[in-house]
Amino acid sequence: MYLADARSTKSDRAAAVVPGTRPGRRAAVPGTVLALGAVSLVTDVSSEMVSAVLPLYVVTALGLSPLGFGLLDGINNGVGALVRLLGGHFADRGGRGHKLVAGLGYGLSALCKPLLLLVHTLPLIGAVLAVDRTGKGLRTAPRDAMISLATAPEHRGRAFGVHRAMDTTGALIGPLLAFAVLRIADDRTERSSYGAVFTVSGCVAVLGVLLLVLFVPARITRDGRPASAPAGPRPTLRDALALLSRPALRRLTLAAVLLGLTTVSDSFLYLLLQRQLDLPAHLFPLLPLGTAAVFLLLAVPLGLAADRIGRRTLFLLGHAVLLGGYAVVLSPLRGLPAAALVLLLHGTFYAATDGVLAAATAATVPDDRQGAGQALVGTGQALARFTCSLAFGAAWSVWGPRPALAVTAAALAATALAATRLLRPTTGPADTA
Repeated sequence: MYLADARSTKSDRAAAVVPGTRPGRRAAVPGTVLALGAVSLVTDVSSEMVSAVLPLYVVTALGLSPLGFGLLDGINNGVGALVRLLGGHFADRGGRGHKLVAGLGYGLSALCKPLLLLVHTLPLIGAVLAVDRTGKGLRTAPRDAMISLATAPEHRGRAFGVHRAMDTTGALIGPLLAFAVLRIADDRTERSSYGAVFTVSGCVAVLGVLLLVLFVPARITRDGRPASAPAGPRPTLRDALALLSRPALRRLTLAAVLLGLTTVSDSFLYLLLQRQLDLPAHLFPLLPLGTAAVFLLLAVPLGLAADRIGRRTLFLLGHAVLLGGYAVVLSPLRGLPAAALVLLLHGTFYAATDGVLAAATAATVPDDRQGAGQALVGTGQALARFTCSLAFGAAWSVWGPRPALAVTAAALAATALAATRLLRPTTGPADTA
């Protein structure tokens, strides 16, 4: 791949070499997407270093209960959702707003990593995580809007697949780096070992911000031409909420919410696997590697498949795969083969849903409202997962992990059927999503 200097409009005219693109043809994945992918890769290294050790840090080093961890995990999903709509809305208010709002979000998250060194109680950790997730909430919708605006509609599945593959490369490197730091700091106290992880994570996060500033263009172009700019008065927040009057967007948002209510967070799933396998604490950061590796391998192929068979169809199939992962955890299967199968299914679920949902959303709103449209769907899904984290943490504390997962699996089967009815094909251009 060649990544041209994105400060020039030539970055989107240059042909980036991607699988399946013949020489001489314009690439389906423009330079802006590759630049954003590089930013996400580096930022995800930083974020996943923290995510890989946070469950054990709060449960073992700080002695929090599963319910307390459920609250923290819910903050990860919920607080960012509360500002995601604002991020998407403000990003749409001007031709250069997407990069500015995204940069603010990346900067906030970078500032929070060193603060984890200074806090050791649930309220303070929750406050730092809330600010970190605020940054994530601000940047997600503008970033996905920039990807949508820079890419031809028929290639959005591939573009989001390439971006998510690069993002997931960071998710793959992050736990490995956390594992290496923990091993190097093995002779220190438990808290100082985790502190070393947080310090390195903060340094990596700063590099991600620099990449955004230097290589992502302020004005997005598609095929060398500026993407549609807002016409007339600047949109208000009420205008953003009014997008839900569009039937295709409303159905997609409702389906994402229903399925999010029954999606167990990654951290809880890894805690379940770690306890079943009785893995040493220093091996816990390696569990996300299985998910990340599968996601990395399948993101682009499943993005291409989504462009062909329909993004909503693949989104639903991804949740069926997740249900299969729950079934394996609940089955009598034990040992490393069972864990490997769960991680395989978990990674496939993300490859079939994450970027695919963003590509499906892009087809339901006009170019000048991409930020708000992405934020609406993402906010609904994140709030639903916040609710699931709280409910699952409480159910784990009262019933134990296996009964809690069994109830969640049954609920996922029911919501998947409801979502299938919501997303069934009707007439209209949005049905190609």
